Amino acid sequence: MKRHEGGYDLIDPEIADWRGDEWDQPGEAGIVEPLRRELRLFKWGVYAVLSLALVAILIAGATGWWYVNKINPEGEPAEAEQFIVRKRDSLQTVSERLEENGWISDAGVFRWYVRNHGGLALTPGYFEIAPGDHMGNVLGRLRTPPSETYTRVTFPEGFTLEQVAGRLAADGPRMTVRDFEKAADNPEIIAALRPPGVSSLEGLLFPDTYQVSNSESEAQVIERMIALMERVALQEDIVPKSAGLGRSPYDILIVASIIEEEALVSEDRPKIARVIYNRLAMGMPLEIDATLLYQQDRGRPIPELRLIDTPYNTYLHTGLPPTPITNPGRASIEAALNPAPNPAPGDAICRDLPDPSNCPYLFYVLIDIDGRHAFAATGEQHAANIQRAIDAGVL
Repeated sequence: MKRHEGGYDLIDPEIADWRGDEWDQPGEAGIVEPLRRELRLFKWGVYAVLSLALVAILIAGATGWWYVNKINPEGEPAEAEQFIVRKRDSLQTVSERLEENGWISDAGVFRWYVRNHGGLALTPGYFEIAPGDHMGNVLGRLRTPPSETYTRVTFPEGFTLEQVAGRLAADGPRMTVRDFEKAADNPEIIAALRPPGVSSLEGLLFPDTYQVSNSESEAQVIERMIALMERVALQEDIVPKSAGLGRSPYDILIVASIIEEEALVSEDRPKIARVIYNRLAMGMPLEIDATLLYQQDRGRPIPELRLIDTPYNTYLHTGLPPTPITNPGRASIEAALNPAPNPAPGDAICRDLPDPSNCPYLFYVLIDIDGRHAFAATGEQHAANIQRAIDAGVL
């Protein structure tokens, strides 16, 4: 800048066009400091976001572990137990009852699981569910209608009603002895082979292996067993053959039940049948130990049982017992309908008789450890057979 002659300052033309810049003002150099604070705040913000993300990951992991543990609890499931779905049940009531009784650990999680895995249409009935099982398995059980869930239950030949009830309660789904006995005593159950005046179903249930579904009741199982007995009996021509023997179909079942208890080998069944019919025809008491044991303490000695006066004591009473003493199988029914002929005159047990042509089977006794019997036509022969059995250690 130059001073004019008149004392005025003149601006140098070379800088006359210069414009001020805010960065050239005094004290403005410190303006960069706020940028450092902003950067610091930005870093802290990043740290906070990362921390929150880490916490979210940890929470999600913990939640996931919790959820998985609810869906699939640790350890092995317990033994399956009976669970009942009622007619008015909903997913809400079922899930709450499942939790209350320990089948699942969380009703809410179960409902969420069901809704996200296709839903559930409830079918009233009985289900077998294992406490502590995977919720997928619980759902699968509830999706399977009770009528499609079966348990194999085997009733051997020779089982009594009492034994059938016990086996069904032990092996069948949710069955009880009490409910079986109540159903068996129901007079409304129809059994075509049972004569009027007889209330017992003993001998009218066919022993076999049955597929019992979770939708069945004790009464329905009984009805199935009765129906199978009637079908087998008709297949064996029980009506015409029993008439040919001068007996009723029910008599045949009584005889078959005795054969079932007495015979251990198949070849003895028809001969035992013949002994029974011969004694009945002659008015002799049957004197069969198996009848003494019916509804009695089986641990009690036979000589004591022979002194107890019951309708089943065939030592004290002639004729057949009032009912079968067990539920016979097909082989015993067949033998009762097709008894063996009496021995021919040339048979060893007939040779020494005054009239070999009159040689009926009247006695038998267990003779060996394989279960075979020795048959006789006279008391003397029978006594000799008993001695043989004693000498052999069988009796």
